[in-house]
Amino acid sequence: MAEAVAELLERAARRDAALEELRALRVALQAVPLAALRGRLGEHHLRALFGLLAVNDREQVSACVSILERLLQALDPIYVIQNLREELQKGFFHPDDSVKILTMSQVGRIVEDSEAVPEILHSPELLQQIINCIGEEKIAVAKEAIKSLSRIAQSQEGLEALFGSSLLGDLRNVMAKSDVVRYRVYELIVEISSVSAESLNYCANSGLIPELIGELTGEDVLVRATCIEMVTSLAHTPQGRHFLAQQGVIDKISNIILGAESDPFSSFYLPGFVKFFGNLAIVDSPQQICERYPVFMEKVFEMAESQDPTMIGVAVDTLGILGSNVEGKQVLQKTRSRFQNLLSKIGHQAKNAPTELRLRCLDAISSLLYLPPEQQTEDLLRMTESWFTSLSSQPLELFRSISTQPFPDLHCGALRVFTAIANQPWAQKLMLSSPGFVEYVVDRSVEPDKASKDAKYELVKALVNSKTIAEIFGNQYYLRLRAYLHEGPYYVKAVSTTAVEGAE
Repeated sequence: MAEAVAELLERAARRDAALEELRALRVALQAVPLAALRGRLGEHHLRALFGLLAVNDREQVSACVSILERLLQALDPIYVIQNLREELQKGFFHPDDSVKILTMSQVGRIVEDSEAVPEILHSPELLQQIINCIGEEKIAVAKEAIKSLSRIAQSQEGLEALFGSSLLGDLRNVMAKSDVVRYRVYELIVEISSVSAESLNYCANSGLIPELIGELTGEDVLVRATCIEMVTSLAHTPQGRHFLAQQGVIDKISNIILGAESDPFSSFYLPGFVKFFGNLAIVDSPQQICERYPVFMEKVFEMAESQDPTMIGVAVDTLGILGSNVEGKQVLQKTRSRFQNLLSKIGHQAKNAPTELRLRCLDAISSLLYLPPEQQTEDLLRMTESWFTSLSSQPLELFRSISTQPFPDLHCGALRVFTAIANQPWAQKLMLSSPGFVEYVVDRSVEPDKASKDAKYELVKALVNSKTIAEIFGNQYYLRLRAYLHEGPYYVKAVSTTAVEGAE
């Protein structure tokens, strides 16, 4: 097979390979290991194949792209950039998107290689073309460009190349193409900023982060809604949060939420602004954020108590995020009856709302009720038990009824609620006292698909791994659960059959 590949490569190098032979080469290459290709592959073969891309024949271009994808994998990135730089540059201008994607994927390999990346840094024309690719219509090309530039900016030399030269002007030029492209550049800047405080300084000094923040706090409500997602990503890093606080951005976002009452268009951006504070609370300190920005908590409760399914969904998601750690749970507990009343509404929505909102409620309930074993103090266990009983007059039956419905997503969502409480003694006692519940847990026949089997297995695992389960459930049920765990999620009991004389 390697001999056949070598012969077909030689034909291609002479540029007299017919389309049939290119097809044959494409198939043959899949059967030859990359290591076997390296020794037979010369620079002239690759140049010739790149040359065969310069035709107005989609089938030939497609065959050559597949061949080059395979062949280039056999070569070190440093070889590709040193010997095929010109071919890569031409690839950026090719009218066929598949060639641009091939080119960008090779650039992606080069920037991941510490030896090869300096070669790109010393090729301003190549860097300029990568920047221009952010403006490409094909999102796959733009994404590869953003990924490569983000990787380039991980070194001091890369930051200097992007922000300390004429390339910054190229970034600004490509931003001017359209709103969509401008947001792609902001996405790149936020990714670069998340690497280190130094990266953030470069992005801030370039003027691009201040511009993003200017758009966030400007008057255009649709622009606000887009920009808040990027600013939320920025807040995920310590340097990002410090920068936003220092620039007064968090206070501005709080004030915009405060003024949303009188803004008829606030529904466009309010969900994103509330999510921003929810994410900020969980990466920072729920108590400090909620105390410093009381408007955030007030708005979450307002949205959860409203009749608007969109607002309820965002509020439920935010409560789930906020209550995912103990400090957040304690912040919610301080609101006393207001949160208990809200839990009753969330339980009602989990049963009666449209499917998507029901799923979001189930996920939030799981997050709110889960307590890691090392944090199960008497007070916190009393709190999760009171929250559970606030969800419905018969909460265990509520989730059991959801788990028996023929909708896999809801079925798994309800099982996740059981899994969240499975390691808490009060929940184990409740499960044991509910007629038929333990039998339901060990019954494999009620799980119709892989996701459901996996979700049930996680519930069994959570029960078996609890320190109190043997004592509360008793030996018989405990051993059945252990057997289930040992057999795995997809175990099927063998059914023996007996042959009967005369049977057909």
